Amino acid sequence: MSNIRVGMVGYKFMGKAHSNAYRALPMFFPASVKPVMKAICGRDPEALEAARAQFGWETAETDWKQLIARDDIDLIDINAPSDAHKNIAIAAAEAGKHLFCEKPLALSLADAREMLDAAEQAGVKHMVGFNYRFAPAVQLAKKLIADGRIGKIHHIRAVFLQDWIMDPEFPLVWRLQKEIAGSGSLGDLGAHSIDLARFLVGEFAEVIGMSETFVKERPLPSAMTGLSAKGGSSGERGPVTVDDATLFLAKFANGAIGTFEATRFAGGHRCTNAFEINGSKGSIKFDFERMNELEVYFADDAEDVQGFRRVLATDAAHAYMDAWWPAGHTIGYEHTFTHEVLELMKAFEEDRQPSPNFHDGVKCQEVLEAVDQSIAERRWVSISEL
Repeated sequence: MSNIRVGMVGYKFMGKAHSNAYRALPMFFPASVKPVMKAICGRDPEALEAARAQFGWETAETDWKQLIARDDIDLIDINAPSDAHKNIAIAAAEAGKHLFCEKPLALSLADAREMLDAAEQAGVKHMVGFNYRFAPAVQLAKKLIADGRIGKIHHIRAVFLQDWIMDPEFPLVWRLQKEIAGSGSLGDLGAHSIDLARFLVGEFAEVIGMSETFVKERPLPSAMTGLSAKGGSSGERGPVTVDDATLFLAKFANGAIGTFEATRFAGGHRCTNAFEINGSKGSIKFDFERMNELEVYFADDAEDVQGFRRVLATDAAHAYMDAWWPAGHTIGYEHTFTHEVLELMKAFEEDRQPSPNFHDGVKCQEVLEAVDQSIAERRWVSISEL
């Protein structure tokens, strides 16, 4: 298989990110399996055609069922709102199409499990979009942990902090409606922290959490694109039905413990996706706002030079960087998606499942649901209960 013909559902924030990745991949990572941008799908014909032309897709469809029915599509890329994931993914799997779906995988754990079952029964490739795994500095953190260089892990403290809805007059976008998004800061931001914790530390054992919705009602929007929106002129308002902020504690199967915070009300934090991991031999720190850097501490350094060192993860020794620019020339957010698509294409080339896949999406959904159950019942909830 030399080409993977892609049909993509969604054309806004994530649609642009995925499109850019498909276009960049062959230039920087020439490989035997390449993505072909065959068709883009959305409901608004005018906006869809503008996106098709701008992003570089060959054709457009306004009905995802027609997209799935096409014989010239091998892979369905789903980056529409979360409430659409399940139906599209299951129908695509049943039609024998491979799957690439944005996170969170579904609105609920039950739906996520159905999606995984459908993909497994169909024997198709399936990937979930946890792009932050693919920052070279995060890959370095993974290597240091896997090589035992920071020893046995004791702690992780992770935060994902944003501030884009602090204005109480910011419109009621779909990410603030439970029936569409599934959850608020927990599912949108916390899902990334959960996946990074699983990737780096291990499986969750039990959690206990709390959440708050600071602004209960917002103006209805007249238009929305990505994380921006315009309020309507009617003055009508609607209820916010998701969390604005969620915090939880976690215990891991390997004995580590963790703290997690996801909020859209942290003034001054545009996209602080950060973690610190402490082990018996050292520590590592990462903040996506400085995504090319990893701070590293080794306990066996000489006492007079002990402390965190800044590693700029841009040398050819670091994951993916030999394909980009000379040492010290940094990369950005969009490159994580290119690396993600590279993993997907390699999975086709090597005839294996990509990582992360729907199994990881389900595991993340288990933690999300356990946190929600913990908040509702005001107690520790074991992942094994779900």
